[in-house]
Parts: sequence; C-alpha cells; structure tokens
Amino acid sequence: MKRLAIGIGLGAALLVTLSLCGAEKEDRWRLTVSRIFAGPEFDAQSFSARWLEDGTGYLVVEPSRDTPAGQDIVRYDAETGARRVVVSAADLVPPDRPVPLKIDGYAFSQDRSLVLIYTNSRRVWRRHTRGDYWVLDRASHELRKLGGGVPPSTLMFAKFSPDGRYVAYVHDNDLYLEDLRDGGIQALTTSGSDTVINGTFDWVYEEELKLRDGFVWSPDSRRIAYWQIDTRGVRRFVLVNNTDGLYPKLKWFAYPKAGQRNPRCRVGVLDIAARRTRWLEVPGDPRDNYLARMQWAGPRKVLLQQLNRLQNANRVMLADACSGQVKTLFVERDEAWVDVHDELFWLDDGRRFTWMSERDGWRHVYVGSLSDGHLRRITAGSYDVIRLLHVDEKEGWLYLIASPHDPTQRYLYRVRLEGGKPERLTPDDQSGTHGYRISPGARWAIHSWSSFGRPPRVELVKLPSHEVVRTLVDNERLRGKLEALRRGHTELFRVDIGEGVVLDAWCIQPPHMNAKKKYPLVVYVYGEPAAQTVLDRWGGKRFLWHLLLAQHGYVVMSFDNRGTPAPRGRAWRKVIYRQVGILAPADQAAAVRAVLAQRSYIDAQRIGVWGWSGGGSMTLNAIFKYPKLYKTAIAVA
Repeated sequence: MKRLAIGIGLGAALLVTLSLCGAEKEDRWRLTVSRIFAGPEFDAQSFSARWLEDGTGYLVVEPSRDTPAGQDIVRYDAETGARRVVVSAADLVPPDRPVPLKIDGYAFSQDRSLVLIYTNSRRVWRRHTRGDYWVLDRASHELRKLGGGVPPSTLMFAKFSPDGRYVAYVHDNDLYLEDLRDGGIQALTTSGSDTVINGTFDWVYEEELKLRDGFVWSPDSRRIAYWQIDTRGVRRFVLVNNTDGLYPKLKWFAYPKAGQRNPRCRVGVLDIAARRTRWLEVPGDPRDNYLARMQWAGPRKVLLQQLNRLQNANRVMLADACSGQVKTLFVERDEAWVDVHDELFWLDDGRRFTWMSERDGWRHVYVGSLSDGHLRRITAGSYDVIRLLHVDEKEGWLYLIASPHDPTQRYLYRVRLEGGKPERLTPDDQSGTHGYRISPGARWAIHSWSSFGRPPRVELVKLPSHEVVRTLVDNERLRGKLEALRRGHTELFRVDIGEGVVLDAWCIQPPHMNAKKKYPLVVYVYGEPAAQTVLDRWGGKRFLWHLLLAQHGYVVMSFDNRGTPAPRGRAWRKVIYRQVGILAPADQAAAVRAVLAQRSYIDAQRIGVWGWSGGGSMTLNAIFKYPKLYKTAIAVA
C-alpha cells in the first residue's frame, strides 16, 4: 500500500509539473499541456462525404459562401471536381429565426425531392442521438419542423419511408408516424415508458452491442420492424452527478450485472395500414438472449442475429414479417466468444449475402444462401480480413481491408466473388493505415492515409489503379506545426517475450537522447479485446501527450499483448478468454523485461504505466501484480 501511495503521488506530481509548463512562454519546438488540449492548434482536418447513388459524385456539408453562419450541402463531380450547391443555407432559415439551421445530419428522400435535416442535437449516453428534425421541399423551398408541439431536441432517428410519403421517428420511447402530405401525426406504439423502450435502446444494448437506432422501414414502405426493450425487473444502478451544480443529482437506470436479470428484448413488425404489431416468434428466453442485429431481407422477410447470454453462439434466423414465424439458417459458434459483424451485403437480388467468420481459425468472407443457410468461403489463407468494405456485384469483386504480413498496417485489397488470390490496391510504398469510402460501381474511392507521427492525408483516387485524382485534405498546417517540434527517434518494432510469442510495439525517445545515460520509461497500455494501441497511424492528441513526455526526458512505449484484436488469427485474439486481468498484464510485464534486457538506456528503477478505460484496469492489474517492476501508475476512467 505504501508503494501504491508513492506511485499515485509520483503520477500526480508528473501531471502537475507538466501542467505548469503550460504557463511558461511557449516556444514552437516545445509542447505544453495547454497547447495540446486547450485549443485547436493541433487538430487534424477531417473530411466527411457521401457518395451519390450513381457513383458520379459526392456530397459534402460546407460553410456557406453566401449566408453567414450557414451551411450548404454541396455536390462535387468525381471526374471534374465541379462544385454545385444542392441545398443552400438560405433555404434552411426557419421563418421565426434569423440564422440557418445547423446541419448535424441529413438525408434525402429516394426521389431526392425532400431533404430531412437533423439539428439542435443532444447527447444520449455516448452519442448525440436526440434533436430536432426539419423537412425541406426542394421544389417549393418550404421548410417545416417535424413533431408538432413536442419540446425541442426530443425526436430520435427520424427517417423517410422509401416512398417519401412519411417520416417515422422515436419520441419518449414510442414510435410515431408523420404524414408529409397533411402533417398528421399518429402514434404507432403507446407502451413507451421509463421501463419499456420502443425503437431505440437502453444503456446495455447501446454500450455492449453498439445499437442506438432501433427501427427500419421495409423496402415497400408498408411495414416497420423495430426492437422493444423491457427493463422491468432489472435492478437499478445510480450515478451521482456532482459536476454541474451546487448540489449533487442522482441518475437511476437499469443496469444488469453479471448473473443478474437482463432486460427482455423482442422484435416486432408493425403494419402501417393496420397499425398492428406482429411479434416475431424468436426461440429462447428473451431475457437470456440478445437480438444483436436485425434487417430486412426483402419486403416480407427479416434477417435476425441472436446471441446467447454467453455470447459464444450467434443464431442467424429468417423471419416472416406477416406470420411472425422464424427459421434458423445457421449458428455461428466459438468456444470463447463470437463477434457480431456488420459487413453484410446482399447479392443476387437478395438471395445471397456476405458473412464474416473465424470458423477456420482466421477471419474470412463467406457468402450465405437465404434459402438454406449454406456458407461458401470466398477468401482463404493464413491472414485475417479486417473489414469488408464494398461489393461490386456487377464486375464480380469484393473490396476489403487486410494486412497479411504486418498487424500494424491497413491496406486495400480486392478479390473475386468466386474466390481467388487477393490483389493489393494500396501502393507498396505507402506504409501506414489506409481507409477507403468506395463509390457505387467501385470506380472511385475517398482515400485517407496516415502513419505513426504523420497526420492524415485525404485524396480522391481511381480504382483499381489508385491514381490520385485530387487532394481533398493535406493537413499541411498541422504538418508544419509538427515539424517545428523538438522530437526524438520514433519506431515501430517487435519484442520477443519467449515461448514463441512476439509482440508488436512502438517507442518514442527523448530528443537528443544519450544512449549512455539512463531514462525513465512510461508504458501506455490498453491490452483488452476492444482495441490495439500499436498501429502505424496518426495518434492525435494522445500521440502529442506522449511526445510531451518524451520532451521532458521520458522514453514512452506501448505493447500489444495477446488478446488484443490484432489481425493475427483467432487463436491470438481468443487466448484471453477467461484470462482477462491475468494473461495481458503478464505479457506486458514480459515485454518490459525484454526491452530492459535489450536497451541499456532504460532505468529499471523508474518505470511507470498508464491507461484509460480498459487500460485503466490493466494499469491497476500491472502495478498490483508486478510491484517490483512498475514504480508508478496512472489509471484513468
């Protein structure tokens, strides 16, 4: 306990010392806490765009050139770069307001005659999913607010029906339908309350299954499929909010702990004409299974994914929207756990679909049959498909992200729909992390590329040649800021911890380091199944924080232990099963010992560790299990 107290004191002293540096006169070469976190000086410019359905151009929300404080929705032609405003900020000024609506989100009706604008958004749990919605008629320029007289910022997940006649949305845990012809509003469900949730989710489903938007229109606009969560009987957890008022406030919410009662979940199909819900006859206890995914498979069929409570079986089912009857297509099983993937693309007019599975020991792409559930493997080999990005059925290609030879990299490949050897499209001389938003037809892609210590560059490229058409974001301003900083050597490397286990790692050294001297080491750790820390990509303000530590004489390192989601095969990722808090800190400690043996400039008596979230608990495991190795720890959140 004495050692822990000393460690906490040292951690606090470190933070205070570095914070005081922010009060000093700033030099361009020197980082301070305030320079990193207090303002936008080191913010990277991003680029957000949506491809048009025909693949000829993309849409971007930009500050208006003509209307102060407004935003335009702008179309850019992929071939020529020609710019055209398709929704003007001038059309987004409500009659009773002096300024245009701020665009937090938008959607077009299928015929593109109407635009749905999401604005005035508020946070629900982690994301801004509650706000106001307005509809703009592009022909008449009429702008009107949805929801009638509901309070501001209380509508959720509004979306056009495919035929453009209606908008459905969630308000106070019930589904509503608004007729765009006459403005009439009807409640589609009436059971919503603090404990019964229709069309959206409770904390558990949002946090653990990444589900927020809980309803989907059928392709023919005749039905809505939606989730219902019933938290009655689930024990309550209380949060004490003492941050934004003189007196604390309490927030109670349903929160099942391990072994306790879960909320009840079911999926219903609501007939718009009859205003009646048909509940799907999903097998199993609705409190001990999770309905993890749901989507339409044509106008009368719903595809469901059901996880058991142990999350080691994913039952994929096809439901009849009219009768409610359900049949199982196949069950994905794993002795440890199964991951829910969202890379499901429809093929052959909805008769087949893509599927991701680790059933052969590596994550690969399969094609499943909607008639009998048979799965046929498309990709094969001792490598992982990290993500399936796009399917070009017309030309017969799958586009995917993989890195067969280096888990720290992310590259674009394509492979034939009938299978075969993957073809790398990312240039061989561009190491780092690459992301792509591929156009319909796969002729173009918006390509983002960054590496360790190098901020993102965004380009429009042609596929499959990867020829750069134009640069969209270069982040030259930020690059100039970074080049002015005093920086030491940085590297990605691998460390052998014995018994055939080799970990990926990175290191940031102090500027002008003298290898004959001893330097304290700070280890940044996460180490859980949710994320890697060792990736060849821009690390943002966290990277700058580590660079600040290096400027003050610290060596900073990070290691990806076994159990992190690196593309190194199922065995690597699942070895942590029932070993959380045991295997990972052991791997981390072994990595520290290995670099101590290899790098004489590290002071073995001054080693600290820090982490956030799962990395915070990993930090505590590290210092409690290996107190002779780590001398201080900073565990956050």
